[in-house]
Amino acid sequence: MSVRLYVGNLPEELSRQELEAVFADAGESISTKIITDRKTNKCRGFGFVTVKNDEQADQIIEKFNGYLLKDNSLKVERAQPRTKDKDKGEDQPNEATENSGSSNGGNRRKNNNNKSRRNTSSTPQVEQDVQPDPRWAQELEKLKQLLAAQTTNS
Repeated sequence: MSVRLYVGNLPEELSRQELEAVFADAGESISTKIITDRKTNKCRGFGFVTVKNDEQADQIIEKFNGYLLKDNSLKVERAQPRTKDKDKGEDQPNEATENSGSSNGGNRRKNNNNKSRRNTSSTPQVEQDVQPDPRWAQELEKLKQLLAAQTTNS
Protein backbone atom coordinates (compact mmCIF):
# COMPACT_ATOMS: atom_id res chain seq x y z
CA MET A 1 0.00 0.00 0.00
CA SER A 2 1.45 3.38 -0.99
CA VAL A 3 1.63 6.26 1.45
CA ARG A 4 1.38 9.89 0.42
CA LEU A 5 3.44 12.48 2.30
CA TYR A 6 2.89 16.23 2.34
CA VAL A 7 6.02 18.34 1.85
CA GLY A 8 5.53 21.96 2.82
CA ASN A 9 7.55 25.18 2.88
CA LEU A 10 9.07 24.58 -0.55
CA PRO A 11 10.81 27.52 -2.28
CA GLU A 12 9.09 29.10 -5.32
CA GLU A 13 12.01 28.42 -7.65
CA LEU A 14 12.02 24.66 -7.02
CA SER A 15 11.65 22.18 -9.89
CA ARG A 16 10.41 18.62 -9.70
CA GLN A 17 13.88 17.30 -10.54
CA GLU A 18 15.39 19.19 -7.60
CA LEU A 19 12.79 17.74 -5.24
CA GLU A 20 13.42 14.25 -6.64
CA ALA A 21 17.15 14.74 -6.04
CA VAL A 22 16.51 15.58 -2.38
CA PHE A 23 14.56 12.36 -1.82
CA ALA A 24 16.66 10.19 -4.19
CA ASP A 25 18.80 8.63 -1.45
CA ALA A 26 15.67 7.57 0.48
CA GLY A 27 14.80 4.94 -2.12
CA GLU A 28 14.05 4.29 -5.77
CA SER A 29 10.31 3.73 -5.52
CA ILE A 30 9.54 7.34 -4.58
CA SER A 31 7.46 9.63 -6.76
CA THR A 32 7.26 13.37 -6.28
CA LYS A 33 4.80 16.04 -7.31
CA ILE A 34 5.11 19.80 -6.90
CA ILE A 35 1.93 21.87 -6.88
CA THR A 36 2.43 24.87 -9.16
CA ASP A 37 0.53 28.06 -9.83
CA ARG A 38 -1.26 27.90 -13.18
CA LYS A 39 -0.47 31.47 -14.17
CA THR A 40 3.16 31.78 -13.10
CA ASN A 41 4.07 28.07 -13.24
CA LYS A 42 6.04 28.55 -9.99
CA CYS A 43 5.85 26.28 -6.97
CA ARG A 44 2.98 27.15 -4.64
CA GLY A 45 5.08 26.14 -1.63
CA PHE A 46 4.06 22.52 -1.24
CA GLY A 47 4.13 19.18 -2.92
CA PHE A 48 3.70 15.47 -2.31
CA VAL A 49 5.97 12.45 -2.09
CA THR A 50 4.52 8.97 -2.51
CA VAL A 51 6.35 5.98 -1.00
CA LYS A 52 5.72 2.22 -0.94
CA ASN A 53 4.86 1.55 2.71
CA ASP A 54 4.42 2.97 6.21
CA GLU A 55 7.97 2.08 7.32
CA GLN A 56 9.52 4.01 4.44
CA ALA A 57 7.14 6.92 5.13
CA ASP A 58 8.20 7.08 8.77
CA GLN A 59 11.90 7.01 7.79
CA ILE A 60 11.44 9.88 5.35
CA ILE A 61 9.47 11.96 7.85
CA GLU A 62 12.20 11.49 10.48
CA LYS A 63 15.01 12.25 8.04
CA PHE A 64 13.55 15.15 6.03
CA ASN A 65 11.22 16.99 8.45
CA GLY A 66 13.18 20.18 9.13
CA TYR A 67 15.63 19.57 6.26
CA LEU A 68 17.05 22.80 4.84
CA LEU A 69 16.41 23.26 1.11
CA LYS A 70 17.43 26.62 -0.39
CA ASP A 71 17.23 28.27 3.05
CA ASN A 72 13.75 26.83 3.69
CA SER A 73 13.10 24.31 6.44
CA LEU A 74 10.89 21.58 4.96
CA LYS A 75 7.81 20.32 6.73
CA VAL A 76 7.21 16.64 5.98
CA GLU A 77 4.18 14.76 7.33
CA ARG A 78 1.59 12.26 6.24
CA ALA A 79 -0.85 13.80 3.81
CA GLN A 80 -4.38 13.95 5.07
CA PRO A 81 -6.85 12.04 2.94
CA ARG A 82 -9.22 14.11 0.87
CA THR A 83 -12.50 14.47 2.68
CA LYS A 84 -15.87 14.08 1.01
CA ASP A 85 -16.58 17.76 1.73
CA LYS A 86 -13.46 18.84 -0.14
CA ASP A 87 -14.22 16.58 -3.06
CA LYS A 88 -17.80 17.80 -3.06
CA GLY A 89 -16.55 21.39 -3.08
CA GLU A 90 -14.31 20.74 -6.04
CA ASP A 91 -16.62 18.58 -8.12
CA GLN A 92 -20.06 19.52 -6.89
CA PRO A 93 -20.53 22.80 -5.02
CA ASN A 94 -22.13 22.57 -1.61
CA GLU A 95 -25.56 24.05 -1.06
CA ALA A 96 -24.38 27.52 -0.02
CA THR A 97 -21.98 27.80 -2.93
CA GLU A 98 -24.48 26.26 -5.30
CA ASN A 99 -27.26 28.62 -4.28
CA SER A 100 -25.15 31.75 -4.43
CA GLY A 101 -23.35 30.67 -7.59
CA SER A 102 -26.42 29.57 -9.46
CA SER A 103 -28.48 32.57 -8.44
CA ASN A 104 -25.74 34.97 -9.54
CA GLY A 105 -25.01 33.03 -12.68
CA GLY A 106 -28.71 32.63 -13.33
CA ASN A 107 -29.31 36.35 -12.89
CA ARG A 108 -26.50 37.15 -15.28
CA ARG A 109 -27.92 34.78 -17.85
CA LYS A 110 -31.40 36.16 -17.39
CA ASN A 111 -30.18 39.72 -17.70
CA ASN A 112 -28.17 38.90 -20.79
CA ASN A 113 -31.11 37.07 -22.32
CA ASN A 114 -33.46 39.91 -21.49
CA LYS A 115 -31.07 42.44 -22.99
CA SER A 116 -30.77 40.42 -26.16
CA ARG A 117 -34.55 40.07 -26.34
CA ARG A 118 -34.96 43.80 -25.88
CA ASN A 119 -32.43 44.52 -28.57
CA THR A 120 -34.03 42.13 -31.05
CA SER A 121 -37.63 43.08 -30.35
CA SER A 122 -39.24 45.15 -33.06
CA THR A 123 -41.48 48.19 -32.69
CA PRO A 124 -44.69 46.63 -34.11
CA GLN A 125 -44.62 43.89 -31.43
CA VAL A 126 -44.32 46.50 -28.70
CA GLU A 127 -47.29 48.47 -30.09
CA GLN A 128 -49.42 45.32 -30.19
CA ASP A 129 -48.50 44.28 -26.66
CA VAL A 130 -48.72 47.68 -24.97
CA GLN A 131 -51.95 49.65 -24.68
CA PRO A 132 -51.68 53.47 -24.58
CA ASP A 133 -52.48 55.38 -21.44
CA PRO A 134 -56.22 56.16 -21.59
CA ARG A 135 -55.58 59.75 -20.52
CA TRP A 136 -53.64 60.35 -23.75
CA ALA A 137 -55.56 58.06 -26.09
CA GLN A 138 -57.43 60.89 -27.88
CA GLU A 139 -54.25 62.94 -28.36
CA LEU A 140 -52.45 59.87 -29.64
CA GLU A 141 -55.18 59.20 -32.20
CA LYS A 142 -54.88 62.81 -33.45
CA LEU A 143 -51.12 62.41 -33.83
CA LYS A 144 -51.54 59.15 -35.73
CA GLN A 145 -54.01 60.81 -38.11
CA LEU A 146 -51.66 63.76 -38.68
CA LEU A 147 -48.77 61.37 -39.37
CA ALA A 148 -50.87 59.32 -41.78
CA ALA A 149 -51.94 62.52 -43.57
CA GLN A 150 -48.31 63.66 -43.91
CA THR A 151 -47.19 60.36 -45.42
CA THR A 152 -50.03 60.35 -47.97
CA ASN A 153 -49.37 64.00 -48.94
CA SER A 154 -45.65 63.41 -49.55
